[in-house]
Amino acid sequence: MNLYDYTQSELAVKLTTLGFKSFNAKQLFEWLYKKKETDHQNMSNLPKTLRAYLDTHREEKPLRLHTRQASQDGTIKYLFRLEDGYLIEAVLMRHAYGKSLCVTTQVGCNIGCSFCASGLKKKTRDLQASEMVQQVLDVEALESLRVSHVVLMGTGEPFDNYENSMRFIDIINDHNGLEIGARHITVSTSGIVPKIYEFADRETQVNLAISLHAHDNKTRSALMPINQAHPIESLLESVRYYVNKTNRRVTFEYLLLGGVNDSLHDADKLSDILRGINAYVNLIPYNPVTEFDHKPSPIDTQRAFYDRLMKRGIQATLREEKGADIDAACGQLRTKEER
Repeated sequence: MNLYDYTQSELAVKLTTLGFKSFNAKQLFEWLYKKKETDHQNMSNLPKTLRAYLDTHREEKPLRLHTRQASQDGTIKYLFRLEDGYLIEAVLMRHAYGKSLCVTTQVGCNIGCSFCASGLKKKTRDLQASEMVQQVLDVEALESLRVSHVVLMGTGEPFDNYENSMRFIDIINDHNGLEIGARHITVSTSGIVPKIYEFADRETQVNLAISLHAHDNKTRSALMPINQAHPIESLLESVRYYVNKTNRRVTFEYLLLGGVNDSLHDADKLSDILRGINAYVNLIPYNPVTEFDHKPSPIDTQRAFYDRLMKRGIQATLREEKGADIDAACGQLRTKEER
């Protein structure tokens, strides 16, 4: 058993089936996540029989740090090697509000967006919840800090690995776990509509971000093939359901691509389709990827787009560019290492 794969309630059930007490799960969580203790013999309030059981039955699959890239702006990118040899990335970003970690959910990605380095390597497998948890624990240990915010926005589509992604969220949000507040956790999806409904029905305070990147189906399908299965109309309908169900605001991520989706006309049309939805738009400068022809929008164009949305009543932010001097784009470092 890999302890990092269990929510506290799942661990309690597992332990009782093995003849131990359900409250031992709370004790284990506190040792693993509060005290960061991994030696069972130091877990002094656990029964000796449980410590002995864990010594012989606990499975550990540690990550191994392969590469660490540090940007001048404080952003740090990590390339970890999994036990089976695959490489995954995580990115630590420092903001005024805290330290945010971008976590990977899959080895590779099948979404195939035409601007994203993650999709250059097709999905090999899903990550287990434990492999997501360990990204957080390892970065905290490497940098001697506490991660305050987590974003499921690294390589992969979290809603294509739904059960493990939700289990990971429950573990890091647990009061006896890493205790990262639900409002400090964000799930970013390319728009798998059935899972947006399912996520809404969980009625949590976890943030939802939608990768939109275009206001019309023709452009979005060219950028994101998933739009052919889940076009903008059905995507926005699921978002409205989410907002009504949870009373939470949604973030629409919009990558500004030079000459593709960054004109004032695009801003007008985007504001038209989002009007009436409790949402804001996160405008993202593009980090160029060698394999793609897309270019970043000039900074003046980015500001004009932002101003147009705001004047038309759509709340927006223009994200500060992070990690421009390292392999900042999702999947970029892994792709370079595996060439």
